Amino acid sequence: MNQGKDRIAYNAFFYLIFAPALLVVLFLTIYPMSTIFYDSFFRYDFITGAREFIGLQNYTRIIGEELFRRSFINTLVFTISASFLEVFLGVLLAFLLYGKFKGKRIASLIIIFPMIISTMVICAVWQTFFHYEIGLFNYILTRLGLEPVGWLIDKNTALSSIILVDIWQWTPFAYLIIQAGMGSIPEELFEAARIDGARGNQIAFKITLPILSGQILLVLMLRTLDTFRLFDKVYALTGGGPANSTQTLSFFIYREGFSFFNFGRASAASVITLFFVAFLALFYVRKLLREDS
Repeated sequence: MNQGKDRIAYNAFFYLIFAPALLVVLFLTIYPMSTIFYDSFFRYDFITGAREFIGLQNYTRIIGEELFRRSFINTLVFTISASFLEVFLGVLLAFLLYGKFKGKRIASLIIIFPMIISTMVICAVWQTFFHYEIGLFNYILTRLGLEPVGWLIDKNTALSSIILVDIWQWTPFAYLIIQAGMGSIPEELFEAARIDGARGNQIAFKITLPILSGQILLVLMLRTLDTFRLFDKVYALTGGGPANSTQTLSFFIYREGFSFFNFGRASAASVITLFFVAFLALFYVRKLLREDS
């Protein structure tokens, strides 16, 4: 009897301790999400504050617009290209710098340096590199006898240029996670494989990579979800141009909400983005659970 009372008291104390944090989380997530979902069914006049219920019109009109479809495609291209290349390069760097050798700490510090710099500072530096007339890249091209490239002013290269900046900044993140995973693999496992006659590439592809599959999937999930909400680099480097070639979903929502004050349309676009991100998260979580089992 006393044990039952103690158990109830323990549970009550547990919930009491976590109640403030839970309320904060609910206020910062559930309330904004429900408000955005509610607003997506209305036409909202920012000046007068009047609301007009229009049902699913915000959704149907947005989905039918070329600009929204272009923003969605650009977001997918950026997400797939940046996340997979960052993970691939992170794995490659982790393999190249595996083990103990002189200068590893300095090399690792140099690699992770881009990740600790402010995104706005990075964009300012790379904008100088990409400059058509005085940029470093076009200077190198002209010295080689090649034509300069409009990295950020040509619709064929603008999105690729932003992808390059994101890869430079966030490949270190993938490198750190993969390196930590490699450091947790017992050295005896590699020694046993070498004794059995396994070569370096066989050890890498048949032992190391299968063991690291969980870490690789984790960092791929984190980078996919992060790149899908790309906004800052687009805002700082191109402003969505040229000709909407770098327009993303986040930038589309920003313009609709804070440039044109179409809060209903912005809310509808946010809900569509939320459902797609939730689908991606569910996909990766299921994969991770299968890896753990």
